[in-house]
Amino acid sequence: MNDKNSTATTSLDWTGSLPSRPAGGASPAAHPTMPAPHVHFPSAASSAAPSATTRATSEADTSAGQAQLSVTGIKKSYRKGPHEVRVLDGVDLEVYPGEFLAIVGQSGSGKSTLLHLLGTLDRPDAGEVYLGDERIDNISARQRDRLRNDYFGMIFQFYHLLPELTALENVLAPMMIRLSTLGYWTNARRLKRKARALLESVGLGHRIKHKPRELSGGEMQRAAIARALIAKPQVLLADEPTGNLDQETGAEIMHILRTLNREQGLTIIMVTHDAKIACQADRVVQLVSGRVEQVGSG
Repeated sequence: MNDKNSTATTSLDWTGSLPSRPAGGASPAAHPTMPAPHVHFPSAASSAAPSATTRATSEADTSAGQAQLSVTGIKKSYRKGPHEVRVLDGVDLEVYPGEFLAIVGQSGSGKSTLLHLLGTLDRPDAGEVYLGDERIDNISARQRDRLRNDYFGMIFQFYHLLPELTALENVLAPMMIRLSTLGYWTNARRLKRKARALLESVGLGHRIKHKPRELSGGEMQRAAIARALIAKPQVLLADEPTGNLDQETGAEIMHILRTLNREQGLTIIMVTHDAKIACQADRVVQLVSGRVEQVGSG
């Protein structure tokens, strides 16, 4: 596993160069070179959790200005009948390598919308989204799909597991999408070992053949976390990951996320309405009426 302060470059040129951040104008200063992928996965031969590694504090990253993902002047509105509802109204935000960031706010404050924009699930009406120096809000749909599959892992409040697939098959789904049919079946044995190891690392080694209807809410969220990690993401986006769980199960999910962040240096951006959950993050951003109104430590 590479240390998150590595100076190795992460290329985003899957189907051609992406537009870089302009040197002048209203955009923030250019970001430094992105670190190489730093998420370590358990070996296929071991069911143990990934080995720990030391990571520098997010405070050091912040002071160095080494943003990994950022937005500037983001605005987003939706139409509700004849009315236009402004959800985000000029948001500026930077997220740093290895940071655990919580975004909080009341229902309708725009926190999930902001997360979706960061993960290229939607486009802003105005403003820009950058991954390192590369602008990603205006790339093609095909590039966005590839970026999400290669760079981001995502978990949601309602899990979004495919009901006809087993836990193991759900974890493998992103690799089925990434690879061609021939590519997947050529690597199927290795990928299945990796998926089993991930399920074991989140405590689901005994449930790999169970379908979602046979799993509890906490088990489904664990499977969703394993699925989000199979493609070795550099950023994990978590939209209300404990919102559909009881307090004890939610605490277990937070322990998994915190372990991924602290021991593997995985950058996590989490949306939540629960202050007790948010305070476990390194930094908390509060959205009020579509704007960042408060930033503090967890």
